[in-house]
Amino acid sequence: MTQRRRAAGKYRPEAEVIPRPEAISRPAEIPRPRERATLFESGVDRDGMRVTVVGSGYVGTTLAACLADAGHDVTAVDIDPDVVAAINDGRAAIHEPGLDDLLAEHAGERLRATTEYGSVPDADVTFLAIGTPSNEDGSIDLGALTAAAETTGEALAGPESDAPSADDEVGDRHLVVVKSTITPPGVREVREALREGAGDAADRVELATNPEFLREGTAVDDFRHPDKVVFGTDSDWATQRLEALYAPLLAATDAEVPIVRTDPETAVMIKYANNAFLASKISLANDLGNICKRFGIDAYEVMDAVGLDDRIGAKFLRSGVGWGGSCFPKDVDAIRAAAREAGYEPALLDAAVAVNDGQPERMLELLDAHADVAGKRVAVLGLAFKPGTDDIRNSRAIPIIEGLQARDAHVVGYDPVATENTRERFPDIEYADSAASALDGASAALVVTDWDEFAALDDAFDAMAEPLVIDGRRVIERREGLTYEGLTW
Repeated sequence: MTQRRRAAGKYRPEAEVIPRPEAISRPAEIPRPRERATLFESGVDRDGMRVTVVGSGYVGTTLAACLADAGHDVTAVDIDPDVVAAINDGRAAIHEPGLDDLLAEHAGERLRATTEYGSVPDADVTFLAIGTPSNEDGSIDLGALTAAAETTGEALAGPESDAPSADDEVGDRHLVVVKSTITPPGVREVREALREGAGDAADRVELATNPEFLREGTAVDDFRHPDKVVFGTDSDWATQRLEALYAPLLAATDAEVPIVRTDPETAVMIKYANNAFLASKISLANDLGNICKRFGIDAYEVMDAVGLDDRIGAKFLRSGVGWGGSCFPKDVDAIRAAAREAGYEPALLDAAVAVNDGQPERMLELLDAHADVAGKRVAVLGLAFKPGTDDIRNSRAIPIIEGLQARDAHVVGYDPVATENTRERFPDIEYADSAASALDGASAALVVTDWDEFAALDDAFDAMAEPLVIDGRRVIERREGLTYEGLTW
């Protein structure tokens, strides 16, 4: 693939927010393969669109399964034959509540997977859901995404589809939608790659963006009941096609779903602003929580009152050991790097990252104030970056375990679902098959992930050699006979 120059620019579009698209309907000119009934509980009957989803990672698999459940005919494309085989077998390669059920329901019918791009020309919409990993400087690596865009273009440059169409001009056009998280300058790079692959067919291919706002652990529910849907397009035709695609989803929701219609660059910036704001809000809560701890004040009591202000809101005010995962760290780093490339220093976002990076060390300092753990058994409760997932990317457990190893502690970890992923990162520590087993004989316990089962622990603490708990998520209740330290309370 050819090397492409990253381009920067200024974008000043106007976004239109529509309260609820009650009258959204499918334009008559969009071809339909056959009638399909959605499985949404509302019983909305819709015929399905042909959709190809390129990339079957976390976002791509969730997107493909949920679109099939909404009544569309979906082909998932991935270069990994094992992932393809799993989807065709009705299994997810990731842990996500509800996703296996959807795959089992629709695999072989409305959903199929392949390593080939043959479904692209006949699709009504092609999504690109390829990972954009971080470079060392925090910027995103668009290599895999631009390669997929170019290959998609090459597929469209082949023989034209013989799918029926009520309008030749519409039938000749193809919409490619970027679901991957990319910065505004990245849109141009992906568009150039798509057009390069399409060659002489480039003029009938249009690129749009449709950022995802899924949370790991609740992704299926988030897709079915979105807070908002963002369409980034350059034409009314592309907007109408996305409206048609989402019509079954929006008709099946009980609440009003705002649709934001804007241009492709602004749409992707909305995603970055969304995550950067939430990450910064948590870091501010943590910064204030650290101050409260110095004053001997319970930060949760303070934030409960602060959250009553409707200008602030109560969400994302739970202070603790910090944020992790695949979204907040990666997206905040990417927009900081993009800002610097554009000549701006993002001081507030830098501070948010600095506060977050410091929380695990503050937790370890609280441990140091109570015990010297050299040679002693220390339990780490929670290895995933949040409950409901087996994802350990940027988990706060990673710096905690590294800090304990630096203190020569004997580390024993426990997590309901993330043990195997953590074992790949830390093969030499001990892993327990239950929280009680991890606590047995431990001289200290650090709570890093707020799994519900940890809140139910009680007598298990009696088996500790020294009943010391450092709680980074406000999960454990204070009890008699337990030395308890909350990180910010």
